[in-house]
Amino acid sequence: MADKPVTRDKGTSFLRVFAIIEAVVRSNAPLTAAEISRIVGLPAATTHRLCKMLLEERLLQYEIDGKRLISGPRLFEFAGQIFSGSHFDLDRRAILESLVEQVGETCNISVPDGARMIYAERVESNWPLRLQLPAGTHVPMHCTASGKLYLSHLDPEMMGRVLEGLEMSKYTRKSIVSIDKLTAELIKIRKRGYATDNEEFIEGLVAVAVPILDPGGRFCAGLALHGPKLRIKMKDAIERLPALQNAADQIARLMRREHSQ
Repeated sequence: MADKPVTRDKGTSFLRVFAIIEAVVRSNAPLTAAEISRIVGLPAATTHRLCKMLLEERLLQYEIDGKRLISGPRLFEFAGQIFSGSHFDLDRRAILESLVEQVGETCNISVPDGARMIYAERVESNWPLRLQLPAGTHVPMHCTASGKLYLSHLDPEMMGRVLEGLEMSKYTRKSIVSIDKLTAELIKIRKRGYATDNEEFIEGLVAVAVPILDPGGRFCAGLALHGPKLRIKMKDAIERLPALQNAADQIARLMRREHSQ
């Protein structure tokens, strides 16, 4: 979406702050304070002062280079709470429950939260053998299906900067901890439209994830299924992709409907 100058009352402090947050959230790349000032139409000194306040409140944070601004941890927290607590929650929950019944494995929706992913929604399968990772659980980005999916949607320059600052612990023998190898994997994920976790986060656990896109066509969340390798092989998980993609499209349509109201 093209950036538009703010035409609202610039004498209202709240609207000034909201305009800055809106500019950062809508941008497909990190912004400097000078770029924000130009977009929102505020004086440079005012923009710097308000950005400093937003940084202190963790609503914004500096990108890895220490110069450009991106959404902060509290914004990600708000996004997760809105996503899991909005009034179309019941419709989304129904889609997830139907998906779990169709694919026979636990499914979840996760969103970025700083340098990790957080489960915003989760529906368990009925199998006695399953992994307990409830909604609200944080998981790493570099070795989970939804995390890698999110990273793959970043523009190349930002992806490189994020990977440079990402803590890539080796959770299992299959975890990718090399920036070069992970970058190559993310390029493949972006091209094919889905991501996998083949025992990279937890031994014996496989997962596959597809993106849920916001009304602007950008990555909003990851929709994933996972299960124990004793019951579901990776090829079986991949065969369930059409069901996952259909559910992701349904959730995206719900979001577009809410956005248009």
